[in-house]
Amino acid sequence: MSDPNCGSTPRRTGAGRPRRAVVLGGGMAGMLAAAVLADRADEVVVVDRDRMPAGARSRKGLPQARHAHLLMAGGARAVETLLPGTVDRWVAAGARRIAVPTGLVVLGPHGWFPRRPETHFMMACTRDLLDLVVREQVLARPGITLREGTEAVALAGDAGRVTGVRVRDTGADAVAGTIEADLVVDACGRGSQAARRLVELGLPAVREETVDAGLVYATRIFQAPAGSENFPLVTIQADARVPVPGRGATLVPIEGGRWLVTASGTRGGEPSREAEAFEPFLRTLRHPLVADLIAGAEPLTDVHLSRSTVNRRRYFERLPAWPEGFVVLGDALAQFNPVYGQGMSVAAQSAVALRDILGERGPAAPGLARSVQRSVARVAGGAWDLATGEDINYPGAIGARPPVAARLLRGYFMRLMRTSTVNPTVLRHLMAVMTLSAPMTELVRPQVVLGVLRGPGRAARTGPTITPAELALCGPGPS
Repeated sequence: MSDPNCGSTPRRTGAGRPRRAVVLGGGMAGMLAAAVLADRADEVVVVDRDRMPAGARSRKGLPQARHAHLLMAGGARAVETLLPGTVDRWVAAGARRIAVPTGLVVLGPHGWFPRRPETHFMMACTRDLLDLVVREQVLARPGITLREGTEAVALAGDAGRVTGVRVRDTGADAVAGTIEADLVVDACGRGSQAARRLVELGLPAVREETVDAGLVYATRIFQAPAGSENFPLVTIQADARVPVPGRGATLVPIEGGRWLVTASGTRGGEPSREAEAFEPFLRTLRHPLVADLIAGAEPLTDVHLSRSTVNRRRYFERLPAWPEGFVVLGDALAQFNPVYGQGMSVAAQSAVALRDILGERGPAAPGLARSVQRSVARVAGGAWDLATGEDINYPGAIGARPPVAARLLRGYFMRLMRTSTVNPTVLRHLMAVMTLSAPMTELVRPQVVLGVLRGPGRAARTGPTITPAELALCGPGPS
């Protein structure tokens, strides 16, 4: 291969500064990792098998981008620390910064959550717009190169050290070569082959755990009504306590004056890709609000279906040995059911962890890669517990049942959820955890525990928290 990135040995400059780092994957996790590495390497090469689209458009390697994606406050703040000004750029491009819980109309398992003053926020827009704004900023930085239409086929090196990556073009010629590097970061997402590639180097198999509720997503985009620029995000959640398939939906205000509506159903209660079945499915939920809101709206797309919703975690940090020069993060490490809106935030916080450890120890420090791997595993741990602790309870869910201690903790969490519908203190701490702004330990603070022990004291609101003015924007719909 004639490309200057291939076949040359990276030399070190300065105090152990690596000449080249390679990032596999050009999605959110990969681009944020590249931003971190650009401050600590002379050259960063991002490798992706896709050709990146011009503008906020979908790409083949990210089919799940068609469905609802919410970037929680914890993830947005992490992105801001790496790429200052990004939230403003998203908003300028059409994204909505939605106040939490003020701008949410949510039916939880125990009732409607109150719309109290803002404590956190989330970004609402298409996944394609989130990626585009980050990608443009990262690729504008000096020293970062994007190798499009190129796939990684193997790691170079051995069980002790990864020295680069073997790649080939995805075009008709399929030219192959090796990009040598001091550090390789696998951020290939759900399609990552990191576990298999480590075995090829002589390392043991990586333990993998999955929890699959059989969730199916069906998404359609609608024209939003005039005057709905400040419309809330609307969610009807399933109730895992009831022994029936879990069905839910989310209406997300997105750029371009549109609403993205994602319906979901677990095994035995899946939505259809048929357009005429979309609204009737929404009317089978615990409340027909989302169906009512879109009853008179103009559909702008067909219905897109996805079954790529399994929770999967690979415990790289538990291998008895770990090669220098290799890190795995993002969905390549842990994939979450998208219904919880955690994946991008975990990826952003993992990039911050990578930055922090590089800053503390220096990129050439022995054991650096293993330290990063352990740190990003801790970042993913809380989100994993939240997602799998809920999904395993749906009928037909596949995966290991949680231990007794975890089931007892679930009882506490269910009471906490019910209490949060009427107790503002408990709600505030719950929102901190759900937006990944605080760790799970936030839920066992004394004031939270006291509130949970006392219980809600009264019933949650029985009707939607949407205002008459908001409802009137959609015109008269079925009740």
